[in-house]
Amino acid sequence: MQLENKVVIVTGAGSGIGAATAILCAANGAKVVVSDVNSANAQNVVNGIIEAGGNALVVKSDVTKYKDVENLINSTVGVFGRLDVIVNNAGIGPKRMVKVADHTLEDWDKVIAVNQTGVFYCMKLAIAQMLKNGGGNIVNVASLAGLKASGKNLSYSASKFAVVGMTKSAALEYANDNIRVNAVCPGYTKSALLDQLLKMRDDMDKLLLRFVPMRRFGEAKEIAEAIVFLASDNTRFITGQTITLDGGASL
Repeated sequence: MQLENKVVIVTGAGSGIGAATAILCAANGAKVVVSDVNSANAQNVVNGIIEAGGNALVVKSDVTKYKDVENLINSTVGVFGRLDVIVNNAGIGPKRMVKVADHTLEDWDKVIAVNQTGVFYCMKLAIAQMLKNGGGNIVNVASLAGLKASGKNLSYSASKFAVVGMTKSAALEYANDNIRVNAVCPGYTKSALLDQLLKMRDDMDKLLLRFVPMRRFGEAKEIAEAIVFLASDNTRFITGQTITLDGGASL
């Protein structure tokens, strides 16, 4: 995939889909900024990239803090001179899966802050930089829960529906500025979020797999491959789209 010498930021890149994406971007010749609230995890990802002959650095950031996102963009441009791609992957789920009336205010505020407001901050500041560069590319990580109903999961579903809408709106606004904006919508994928979900019930894995025709969970690398495809110049005529990777669950 055509990513040679592209400067790419991946948020939430310390583990899971974000780590797999950062590693795959670097393997395709990109200069990668690995961003996460957990700098130790991010450093481990960078160490692996460098050992494999890639080019990467860590910038710790909390996407709910505007100043952190400003520092992320400025640090990237300060080191590499430009920003070509940002993958907005940082995300969390609620601590408890309950119906709307029982949903805690704490869960609502935290999930919306990371999954929705964090994506807004990153898009706003990345687009401002990309306009200076003469173009760029954004890939947002939404979810199957942003395309169809997800019971007992209001804040997460609301945030991911928002990401899909923000993706389409920004794609429309900046298509003529050589800035593309797309999203991926993973289904149940092996990650910290899935681990958290599986701990809620002893039989949760069997329950979830009943809704997946392929009868398995996705691998982080499988989602990363779609992200890197959208991030590359192989998809120059694609914008405002969502790619669903769910093993057929949406069927």
